[in-house]
Amino acid sequence: MGSTVDVRRDELPIVVIGAGPVGLAAAAHLLERGLEPLILESGDGPGSAVASWGQVRLFSPWRYDVDGAARRLLEPTGWLMPDAEGLPTGADLVTRYLTPLADTDAIASRLRTRTRVVAVSRDGADKTQSLGRDRRGYRVRAVVGERRESVDILARAIIDASGTFGRPNPLGRGGLPAMGEDRAGEYLTGPLPDVLGAQRLRFAGRHTLVVGMGHSAANSLLSLVELAESEPGTTITWAIRGGSARRLFGGGTDDELPARGLLGTKLRDAVDAGRLQLLTRVRIEELRPSGDTVKVLGLTKDDRLDLDTHAIVNATGFRPDLDMLREVRLDLDPVVEAPTALAPLIDPNQHSCGTVPPHGERVLAHPDDGFYLAGMKSYGRAPTFLLATGYEQVRSIAAALSGNRVDADTLQLSLPATGVCSTDLPGDSDGGSGSCCGASPDEPQLVTLGVGAAAGVGFATGVVHGRSGDTPRD
Repeated sequence: MGSTVDVRRDELPIVVIGAGPVGLAAAAHLLERGLEPLILESGDGPGSAVASWGQVRLFSPWRYDVDGAARRLLEPTGWLMPDAEGLPTGADLVTRYLTPLADTDAIASRLRTRTRVVAVSRDGADKTQSLGRDRRGYRVRAVVGERRESVDILARAIIDASGTFGRPNPLGRGGLPAMGEDRAGEYLTGPLPDVLGAQRLRFAGRHTLVVGMGHSAANSLLSLVELAESEPGTTITWAIRGGSARRLFGGGTDDELPARGLLGTKLRDAVDAGRLQLLTRVRIEELRPSGDTVKVLGLTKDDRLDLDTHAIVNATGFRPDLDMLREVRLDLDPVVEAPTALAPLIDPNQHSCGTVPPHGERVLAHPDDGFYLAGMKSYGRAPTFLLATGYEQVRSIAAALSGNRVDADTLQLSLPATGVCSTDLPGDSDGGSGSCCGASPDEPQLVTLGVGAAAGVGFATGVVHGRSGDTPRD
């Protein structure tokens, strides 16, 4: 498709990678500011990752799930906003919001599905070349369709909103796969299997191991507990790497997202009632496939780990695909793999019970101008992302790309508070719950921050001191 030597950079489209909620919101904001987006989606349609966990109900009601620019694009078509306080499932989000948005004339004409981006570079310059770099646009290489034909697309700027869902963390220690994990793929279900629906027979009357301590693990565990009520012989083991699950049990009624608070409360009750077995300080070292089961070997807090299980729900979190960005100059934190300015606000080792303030283009910028990570991918390996945060990110990015610095730097975000403040500190064995977030306000706060504004207002996400509050495991 030529090069930016032949075409002026400002005449090229802005490529948005991913047609999920944040990618489509990015396109809507770009269009609203008179900019030309081109959306590249690897799946068959919009929100393909969300569709894969369509049976799961979100914690956030619709009022937090619909982007403002997207709504303004949809309303002239006759689209009606769902009940603002209703809780959508993943399938609802796709069918009632993302698909209608993708079907608008403005988006449909600029959306290419079944187009997987495999590499991005500055056009005609690898990472080492500096001379004239800021005048160059971007070259995006993608593979298209079942035949995976390669195409190159030139872009003025890039918003990578491709997420992390397709890159799960391994089960083994130290970020490495367990021995034999590469041969045990048929036993791994992914983080959110449809336990009570399409995949019911895979779990009914069988033993399932759930690994992880996030909300994906909690959803799967509660579905398995419900299945066990009607399917004799259904057994559940829950393995976590930490010493306590209270971080996931959360803030209960103090949480302004009631569904999230209830999730933790119900899970704690299931553990207390003995409806599943909880193993703490688990280190999985080896998987040995054997017929219709896989043997899981390693260590727990108290003993050797030796389980035979039919399925493993690997709800171990995700990591970003950075291989495709090897030729882009990025400024990423070495721990979280998020933009360096964002990482201290979200690092789970430091203050996941602290707040994540609204943040925009300045925090997300990289040394290569015009390149941005947005949405879940901008959080790297941190697990605390919310859709509304991503919508504010892309609103600010679009403003900056349009040249409106004031709009880019004036951030407005309304988010619910949370009571998730329990700790796993050394010596904290009395079952109490620390409180670092204070009393929850009656309504979500509208926050306006300019350049240089102090951090500290935003969304409280987890435990005081995060993982640094855990006692050492090794």
